[in-house]
Amino acid sequence: MQNHIDYLETMENRKTTNILLLFIVIPFIFYLLKILSFIFIPLVASMFIALLFLPLMRWFNKRKVPKFISIFVVILIFAALFKIGGELVKLSSREILATDTLFLKKAETKVLDLMTSIEQFFGIEYFNESENIFSNIFQKESVSKYFGSTLDFVSKTLTMTLMTAFFVILWLAESINFEKLLNNTILKQKYASVKTFMKIEKDLLTFIKVKIFVSLLTGIGTGLACVIFDVNFPIFWGLFAFIINFVQMVGSFVCVISLSLFAFVQLDTTSVLFFFILSITGVQVLFGSILEPIFMGRSFSINIITILVMLMFWGYIWGIAGLIMAIPLTVFIKIILEKFPKTKVIASFLS
Repeated sequence: MQNHIDYLETMENRKTTNILLLFIVIPFIFYLLKILSFIFIPLVASMFIALLFLPLMRWFNKRKVPKFISIFVVILIFAALFKIGGELVKLSSREILATDTLFLKKAETKVLDLMTSIEQFFGIEYFNESENIFSNIFQKESVSKYFGSTLDFVSKTLTMTLMTAFFVILWLAESINFEKLLNNTILKQKYASVKTFMKIEKDLLTFIKVKIFVSLLTGIGTGLACVIFDVNFPIFWGLFAFIINFVQMVGSFVCVISLSLFAFVQLDTTSVLFFFILSITGVQVLFGSILEPIFMGRSFSINIITILVMLMFWGYIWGIAGLIMAIPLTVFIKIILEKFPKTKVIASFLS
């Protein structure tokens, strides 16, 4: 009897110790994720990108196509996508560079009127009306500081892109085997690892494909709205809407607010501005709030509170990249938690 009591006490102490260790280990893991973001962001992003090409790789594998040829085809697809993206950026750049001085003067007048109204409302004086409004803004900060920040951002983005491409090739070449990684680290059972991997692949692939499709439709819809209402730079704004839409929820607000402010500067008639804002808002609601959930179905079952919390959490850890990957990461964590009886409650809470 005494031995049984001692055993229960030992188990209870061990359980308490494990819980305390968990509270210590989890913050440490997330601290490492933040500190080593320059490695983990490309690694995780490459995993999601590689999932898109896994069906193609399997198709090549069934036909006994050599691995290096399959990877070369994927690289060609990447090159084609980058080429198309580059051409779109060139077109939008040409649109902006071709802007006449009349538009800039009109923009300056409207911004000046807006800033004057703000000054009168708050009783402050920040801008000098005798000077160019844009020059006035940039006099407050060093131009070299902006240039240095931009150069640093471009350098980091290029490095991240190259690292992501490198990791994608490793995933596709199976130098990094996610299924084996799950089996050796988390699940410890081959059948469970295969089943979990299939579930993760299916759900994340669905999410990525739907997100790309919906973002494409959102970009086209936004560009067409700009053309119909004669708002400048329709290609630029369509491309901007496509890219920013990958930031779940936040991207839609940023796109509508940014484009509305730009249209406020350009459009003279209040009614035209109102209907334009209504149109671009309708595009976001139609594709983001109606079609996307329909296409997604009930695959993920993640509540809105969880989405908001995860957006803030991953945004804090990884910045913009965290905002983009917040939902796929949440789906991944939820699927893993569902595989263990003790963590099913947390998975249900996320749902």
